[in-house]
Amino acid sequence: MLGAIHSIETFGLVDGPGVRYVIFMQGCHMRCKFCHNADTWKIKKPDQIAEVVLKKALRYRPYWKDTGGITVSGGEPLLQIDFLIELFTLAKKEGIHTTLDTCGQPFTFEESFFSKFKQLMSVTDLVLLDIKHIDEKAHKELTGHTNENILNLAQYLSKIQMPVWIRHVLVPTINTDEKYLDELHQFINTLNNVERVEVLPYHTLGAYKWKELGLDYPLEGINPPSEEQLQIANRILETGK
Repeated sequence: MLGAIHSIETFGLVDGPGVRYVIFMQGCHMRCKFCHNADTWKIKKPDQIAEVVLKKALRYRPYWKDTGGITVSGGEPLLQIDFLIELFTLAKKEGIHTTLDTCGQPFTFEESFFSKFKQLMSVTDLVLLDIKHIDEKAHKELTGHTNENILNLAQYLSKIQMPVWIRHVLVPTINTDEKYLDELHQFINTLNNVERVEVLPYHTLGAYKWKELGLDYPLEGINPPSEEQLQIANRILETGK
């Protein structure tokens, strides 16, 4: 099975527990206005063999010890679900902890995706789920897509008791309103599988990539959240920070 890979991080410390070998997949349908990896959007022809990708990852296994493992991020990994299934199946045979980092946009209960997704979950240890905005209208404005199926995914993961870390990028003028944070908190409280909630401060480090791609950066002039805004979000979402 072939996959289209954008890049590799061999010593990741923020994409799951412990030290992670992070595989960033190429391709994403979302067009988040704050995206710092716009260069991962384009769909490209797959050319990486799952078995070879895993063998390269295994070179770094001594660093993982008992707590680390492999994380597949993006782009959007679920656009290449067949590759993920093979990669994670091979990884589990090696006793490796597997983490999926997804925004959930491709999720659907329709076939054949849903059967493949259930198969993927059988070889996945942890899901990092990005919830960009709790309000559907604002979510469409921010990303170009609805959040209905993403929230459905969160509820399904709760149903099957898949361990989840919720991630929320905090963007001033977009989702710092306490009304939205309260609504997100209420939704998260309906789930019974969330191990951690992380507030990630918006930054502009990837703005240059938009310009290199010939695109206007839509959040030009929007600064990262203040310390007070971060504290409010962490308090409302009960992150423990």
